[in-house]
Amino acid sequence: MKIVVAITGASGAIYARQALETLISHPDIERIALILSDHAEDVMQAEGVTLPTSERIERYDNSDMWASVASGSARWDAMVVIPASMGTVARVASGISRSLIERAADVMLKERRPLIMVVRESPYSLIHLRNMTTLTEAGAIILPASPSFYFNPTTIEELCLPITLRALELAGLKIEHREWGE
Repeated sequence: MKIVVAITGASGAIYARQALETLISHPDIERIALILSDHAEDVMQAEGVTLPTSERIERYDNSDMWASVASGSARWDAMVVIPASMGTVARVASGISRSLIERAADVMLKERRPLIMVVRESPYSLIHLRNMTTLTEAGAIILPASPSFYFNPTTIEELCLPITLRALELAGLKIEHREWGE
């Protein structure tokens, strides 16, 4: 499986780190395209998050519109924007593709491939809700980064991991983990 991971400037870089760690260790992952927005690095630094490295991760500059993820013919299987800022949500919902993240998301929608937007904003304005509705109608999946407490998490890692794993499952990855009712 070839998956695109995009990180925007929304708070919640822990989700992106956990996603990359999970993808790196998963036997079904062949390649990971990693794209960071202009503000993602600043947010990661402020939150104390360092991303893992791997030979399977190919990092692309967000301004590189010649990257393979900008074309449907490259056949990337899925894309997860984790976390997704409301600015990114709005631009993708409007069909604006001025950055590689936006273009790659547009490609996923036009090719009818999984696009998972892990939104990190609260509360939602009416504009946010309409943009998320537009993306849902276009085929994207909106996954709010709203952790659950069913499993009595005792660390931030445990609190965030179910959202991270859910995003990757929605992208089509088979993941072994504790399920509701177990």
